[in-house]
Amino acid sequence: MIQRIQSVFLLLVAIAMFSLPFLSIWVQVNPAQTEQLKLTAWSFEKTSISSGEIIEANNHYLIGILAIIAGAIAIYSLIQFKNRTRQMFLNMINSLVMGIALGATVFLSYRANDAFNPQATGAYIIGFYTIIFGLIMNMLANRFIRKDEMLVRSIDRIR
Repeated sequence: MIQRIQSVFLLLVAIAMFSLPFLSIWVQVNPAQTEQLKLTAWSFEKTSISSGEIIEANNHYLIGILAIIAGAIAIYSLIQFKNRTRQMFLNMINSLVMGIALGATVFLSYRANDAFNPQATGAYIIGFYTIIFGLIMNMLANRFIRKDEMLVRSIDRIR
């Protein structure tokens, strides 16, 4: 049924993943405090702190596309509430997609850190933690779906 707790968790996964393309993921400021490098789901942007203008922008679409795919899978899994085994399979695929997005985020931030300022480390900000939040909510949804499936099987066994 759609009013179960796993539906709330899947809705939270979808909200987190659909909000990721609009949030910043990682940021680093150079030692002279003149430039800032920011990673979003769509690009790297090097901006001048004093003027606020973008000095350089490198586009990459991997994290944004993976976030949209993960949100769409979560919505589709939410709609499949009558078939719990399909829901568990979709959540497994969704965990894989979000794990790849998290890995790509870490890889891109480390690579940018080495190129921009290897002496200091950047800071992960809200966009990075939405991926982790989505993974946790997906795990909780899967747990409750599995719990419902075992309950239905035990009731069938009693009949």
